[in-house]
Amino acid sequence: MEEDSPRQRDSVSLTPMANGLENLGAEFLESMEEGQAPGSNQSPTEVVSSWSEAGPTRFSRWSLQPVTRAKRLCREDAQLLRWICTGLLCTAFAAFLLVACLLDFQRALALFILSCVVLAFLAYSLLKRLLGPKLTRCVKPLGNSCLNIWFKRALGLAALVGLVLWLILDTARRPEQLVSFAGVCMFIILLFAFSKHHRAVSWRAVSWGLGLQFVLGLFVIRTEPGFIAFQWLGDQIQIFLSYTVAGSSFVFGEALVKDVFAFQVLPIIVFFSCVMSVLYYVGLMQWVILKIAWLMQVTMGTTATETLSVAGNIFVSQTEAPLLIRPYLADMTLSEIHVIMTGGYATIAGSLLGAYISFGIDAASLIAASVMAAPCALALSKLVYPEVEESKFRSEEGVKLTYGDAQNLLEAASSGAAISVKVVANIAANLIAFLAVLAFINAALSWLGDMVDIQGLSFQLICSYILRPVAFMMGVAWEDCAVVAELLGMKLFLNEFVAYQELSKYKQRRLAGTEEWVGGTKQWISVRAEILTTFALCGFANFSSIGIMLGGLTSMAPQRKGDFSKIVLRALFTGACVSLVNACVAGILYVPRGAEVDCVSLLNTTLSSSSFEVYQCCQEAFQSTSLNFTAGALSNCCQFYNHTTCT
Repeated sequence: MEEDSPRQRDSVSLTPMANGLENLGAEFLESMEEGQAPGSNQSPTEVVSSWSEAGPTRFSRWSLQPVTRAKRLCREDAQLLRWICTGLLCTAFAAFLLVACLLDFQRALALFILSCVVLAFLAYSLLKRLLGPKLTRCVKPLGNSCLNIWFKRALGLAALVGLVLWLILDTARRPEQLVSFAGVCMFIILLFAFSKHHRAVSWRAVSWGLGLQFVLGLFVIRTEPGFIAFQWLGDQIQIFLSYTVAGSSFVFGEALVKDVFAFQVLPIIVFFSCVMSVLYYVGLMQWVILKIAWLMQVTMGTTATETLSVAGNIFVSQTEAPLLIRPYLADMTLSEIHVIMTGGYATIAGSLLGAYISFGIDAASLIAASVMAAPCALALSKLVYPEVEESKFRSEEGVKLTYGDAQNLLEAASSGAAISVKVVANIAANLIAFLAVLAFINAALSWLGDMVDIQGLSFQLICSYILRPVAFMMGVAWEDCAVVAELLGMKLFLNEFVAYQELSKYKQRRLAGTEEWVGGTKQWISVRAEILTTFALCGFANFSSIGIMLGGLTSMAPQRKGDFSKIVLRALFTGACVSLVNACVAGILYVPRGAEVDCVSLLNTTLSSSSFEVYQCCQEAFQSTSLNFTAGALSNCCQFYNHTTCT
């Protein structure tokens, strides 16, 4: 019994370490519980000595065994524990989503849509894992069969016949759409005339690229679900970008953020860059880019590296997208490098997308233009510079996307914000420089024009005459072509930032209900012209971007500097045409939307301010000879607009 007593005390020992020292008080209490006084069998000195020698041993034996068992259990059942945690989280989220939808479905619509998108992608991944190998084995024997070749030919013929029939039926009421279609044909013929290797053109890549662009445009512009989805997405981006005000107001103050352009728009780039960096760190952007690239590669037959770069251009700028394939730049063919440059010139960065939306530019059109430009850039680049070499990157195998250098989420957010400072400084410097240079050029041209009695000669006026046929072939009404040509000239010779800023002024004047003509100068353009111009300006194809493109690519592959310099101008021209073809496709598909305004009811109410609807109704009232419009309606119009009827 005496030997059992110490063993029993060891099993329930309370000899934990307190701040690194033996807890003598706890040991004393244990001795009292066992019925032993500290000095019953041993002297106090011996008791303390025995505690000092045995304490750490008992502590180690008691404390480390459960920890070891827990670690071994976690290692053995890690997958089970992971599934349990995931199941609990999914159940909790499903319950939360159900309650939110039952309380107010409209309020929970955004969360519901995001959840459906995630579920769709998860279901796709699961089906691909389960059924992918079986489908591959079934389809592989048909890859080179005669039946497969005839099927492709029949599919192409059906697509061509369908396009012709659709154009005949759809353009019967809107003949201006045929002008846009003629514009597409004109640009394709022009680019083919400048092709590097006419006989090597892959018409499969060209036709599939333009077909994907047309299908995307058809979904976004013409179908109701697509239009609503992109409008909703644009609205959500605007709401998301509005959170920038919290940070910029704290740093600069509310007065500056409300009134000064630099503090109003440029902080959005910092915020958006930070978010994009976080999305790249978690791998979401790489996953989306891979899916888009896979679709284009399978249909168009392009290589993995060039397709990944163009898909990345939808979200990042002309210098950041090549970073996705940086290790492979040294071994890429000239045709692939041309694709990379064209994709960079034909699209805009995601951070700048937020800035342009803050101007008031239509968000849905900007998003659609950026997405549609990717397959079009691949198609037209392969038309201008076809592949005549053997590429090493036909397969996606071995091509891996980088996840950046950030070690954790906070570092990714911080580095994204820090990188954007250079972009913001570059934009601010360019705006100051280009607007100042533009003012100087206009002053010099005006001075030279006055010498030969030409009044009002300016850079914009010259562009309006030179580029007016281009604007007309896009499908813009002739009366709006002069303004659109000015904006195209600003985009090509200055940059798209200045052009979008000027377009936003025209749009604001239209929405405010300003007179269309003031002193012989057009104050705004039609909604159709605005949409087409938004598509045409969506790209980095301007002469100031040549240095940016060459500098970025040369820093990644210095040994290819000569190749980059040799094809950069051809890529710039191709990228500019991509944006114009994008605008032509939008012109083919665009139809006016919105309910008809009841002008009689609108003008018979008390009006405190003008708007575009008020302007349209007043023009109808001034030109009407019927008695539908009362004297009160005309009086409402006369307080905003001057007309002979008012006198």
